[in-house]
Amino acid sequence: MNRRDFLRSATVVSAGLAFSKAECVFALDISTGNWRSFDVITRVEVLKPSGVTRIWVPAALISPTPFQKTLSNTFEAPGGTAKLVKIKAESLGIVSAEFPAGVKPVLAVTSRVSTQNIAVDLSAPYKAHKANRAELEYFLQPTNFLPTGGIVKDTATQATAGAKTDVEKARAIYEWIVENTFRDPKTRGCGLGDIRFMLETKDLGGKCADLNALYVGLARAAGLPARDAYGIRVAKSELGYKSLGTSSEKITKSQHCRAEVYLHDYGWVPVDPADVRKVILEEPPGNRPLDDDMVKKARARLFGSWEMNWMAFNFGHDVALPGSGGKPIPFLMYPQAETADGRLDSLDADTFKYEITSMEIPSLNG
Repeated sequence: MNRRDFLRSATVVSAGLAFSKAECVFALDISTGNWRSFDVITRVEVLKPSGVTRIWVPAALISPTPFQKTLSNTFEAPGGTAKLVKIKAESLGIVSAEFPAGVKPVLAVTSRVSTQNIAVDLSAPYKAHKANRAELEYFLQPTNFLPTGGIVKDTATQATAGAKTDVEKARAIYEWIVENTFRDPKTRGCGLGDIRFMLETKDLGGKCADLNALYVGLARAAGLPARDAYGIRVAKSELGYKSLGTSSEKITKSQHCRAEVYLHDYGWVPVDPADVRKVILEEPPGNRPLDDDMVKKARARLFGSWEMNWMAFNFGHDVALPGSGGKPIPFLMYPQAETADGRLDSLDADTFKYEITSMEIPSLNG
């Protein structure tokens, strides 16, 4: 299979829609109703300040969802000022701190959350909570890196050929992503999510912010409200996937973007084709084929369910950092900083240092 050949959609769609009913009932081994609580602590320090220094850290979701309740977002900025800026439409909270010249810029943010595994049984429609029209229209809009016309629209049309219902379209796009993309370990961070570039260059490699953004963009182009959910893994996987969890309390490099699609009879449905590709590449012994049993189980499970050893930050795109003199960023999943010399590279440890830790709170579980 040529992974870069994104025009093979007709074959992919027919393969995706051929899943048996037993394979589609993916969530039988994921329990729900048991909430786990975590403290996620981010400590940021700018090592080479210049003039006024600003730091921005994503807070946990500011609105509740079926999979996450944010109990608190607290922060400390000794010698500086800090506030929580909220953008409700994207459940986006930004802890924005400012430090005057001569003050050591250090910001600490603690997000306390409760999470529970989520699974939607797509074999039986039910009365889901209905999103309002404005919310659905918002998550149909194009963004800077997620256009919905041109090659994106053409690809979505090809990928969903033959699909009639919104469930069939959502599933067809998911199978298209799994079949045609690949996880590229050389991609910096989680990627950028520039889906027009990916499609025009026929380079469908990347990481979660690329592959799941492609799902969201194609879904929107097909008329399905969809959104990226930016967050971070906070605990090991209890479902047997070494690659889909953390190995210690230090989770500094555990950022992970997921996706949701809105289906009429089910509400917001979780999906994660990028993690299928992560299982393929990284699950020992590595480079597993698509017909590997573990891959097939992950592929079935990750259309409609998430294991919530993960904390969501927000659904935001084209994020304008409060008080910044720089351009909006594609998404806010990593801490950001800016000095008088300009925006810092959040992945450059020589000038920008941060550590993120996660601690489960057993006394709050239930």
